[in-house]
Amino acid sequence: MNTSLTQRLPREQSTILATNKVIRSTYALLSMTLLFSAAIAGISMVLALPHPGIMITLVGYFGLLFLTAKFRNSAMGLVMVFALTGFMGYTLGPILTFYLAMPNGAEVVTMAMGATGAIFLGLSAYALNTRKNFSFMGGFLMVGILVAFLAGLGAVLFQLPVLALAVSAMFVLLMAGLILYQTSEIIHGGETNYIMATVTLYVAIFNLLTSLLHLIGFMSGED
Repeated sequence: MNTSLTQRLPREQSTILATNKVIRSTYALLSMTLLFSAAIAGISMVLALPHPGIMITLVGYFGLLFLTAKFRNSAMGLVMVFALTGFMGYTLGPILTFYLAMPNGAEVVTMAMGATGAIFLGLSAYALNTRKNFSFMGGFLMVGILVAFLAGLGAVLFQLPVLALAVSAMFVLLMAGLILYQTSEIIHGGETNYIMATVTLYVAIFNLLTSLLHLIGFMSGED
């Protein structure tokens, strides 16, 4: 019994250390990618670059996401992470320019960014402190995100503003759930690759911000 206990303790300590390393690496890389993405968005705004359009955005996003996943266990994975988040920062620039150009646009952008930060920090802190397991949400989130994505495409293609608002509301809820789920996966060992954990959290933050911009802009009578 004592031998079994002494063997089990080092394994548990090793698992805890590995989990803590993934958490530290994920949040360090996430911070860097957010800063890099913000810088690219700022450059995009200063240069008044046009939005690349939905097709280029989708091809660029899914292409870079595929490459990130492919090289996730090598140094090239880090390059792909910054390429992906930089590209998304570029697409964000014209969106921010659009809202800032409207009356009270600065307030809309500030509120959306503040709400995004508060939601992310609050949910992350909750998951980290309570250490609850949210793995049961995986299937629901996957289906929900797919449905919302397809509905969003339909709203854009057929120019349905009411559907677009509903999709934005869905994405706010889904991204909040994704933050809880991914943080829980890191804590409980479901996700051991900090590159993929970073990408998931970044995508959640990005979609949360753009969805809140749409909703707050509409409620302010500016969208």
